[in-house]
Amino acid sequence: MDKKKGIYDEIARVAYELYEKRGRAHGHELEDWLEAERIVMERHERHAKEIEHGVDIIEKVKKGFRKTVKKGGRVYRD
Repeated sequence: MDKKKGIYDEIARVAYELYEKRGRAHGHELEDWLEAERIVMERHERHAKEIEHGVDIIEKVKKGFRKTVKKGGRVYRD
């Protein structure tokens, strides 16, 4: 799977989750899609920064959340 397809699929999944959280109310498709794009792109940017700054450990804390421990012991959460 190429990276563009993977990002598109991730945005679609997040947009659907937003739709479900809204109670499956129609008429907000564009709003949900744009919010999903923002969420996914922020995740990818954060991940790129973690890699750039030499993250030591990324561990899953609970569903949907990660705890990232950088060199020097600084803790970041998403």
